[in-house]
Amino acid sequence: MLTSNGYVLDERRLGELIAVLDRERTDLPVLRQRLQEDGYLLLRGLLDPQDVLEFRRYYFELTSAATDRASYRSTLFEQIVPGPEYAAFCALLKGWFGWFLDGEPFLHRRKIIRQTAPGENGIGTATQAHYDLVYLRGGSDQVLSAWIPLGDCPVSRGGLTYLERSHHRVLAEEAAGTLKRPAASITADLPALAEQYDANWLVTDYTAGDVVIHTAHTIHAALDNVSDGMRLSTDIRYQRADDAIDARWQHHWHDRDGL
Repeated sequence: MLTSNGYVLDERRLGELIAVLDRERTDLPVLRQRLQEDGYLLLRGLLDPQDVLEFRRYYFELTSAATDRASYRSTLFEQIVPGPEYAAFCALLKGWFGWFLDGEPFLHRRKIIRQTAPGENGIGTATQAHYDLVYLRGGSDQVLSAWIPLGDCPVSRGGLTYLERSHHRVLAEEAAGTLKRPAASITADLPALAEQYDANWLVTDYTAGDVVIHTAHTIHAALDNVSDGMRLSTDIRYQRADDAIDARWQHHWHDRDGL
């Protein structure tokens, strides 16, 4: 049984997130067409698993000394997020984005690491359903997000889930001006949203090194962590440097911003 923020997902509304085939990995037109059609690219092993696990170890070495939530947040926002180790890790994808975007890639500075412990639940624990454009309206709508599990993340650990082909409806409504969403999540009720969109939530087991690239219009959310391990991930955003850039996203996350 899969849940998100306590809502039980209907098994009839579940599907599988499909990975890009090896033979397609270097075919730029095919990848771009696939992203346009599916709204996401699941790239298995895009990063070296050892790089991912090394950064995971670094993260837990620093946060293990935090004895309460205040000290944890201080370590996260004052040391890890603005630190050179995190910057170097995020830069591992710069070359791929430069190739895919066919131009100088620009990394948004506002990015974050999220962890969810086993058994954490309740509304607001898991990332609620949303699409990124509602937070990025000050720049190009061609921003691409990379969701990176920092370690193995089976479905039970609360990985990201995508609402199948939802970006097509979002794009149409955005273009028609009929969708006036504030900078907020759509809902925590994933089962109801699946019915509304007549679409499945796509899930998969992730392993260290996997990366999911998704468009700014693709609806996604996170599942609850019902495993016995810590769920750790980061999401970062790249775009072409010569496209309009949302200035609000060009500073590091701070403790006052929340998670």
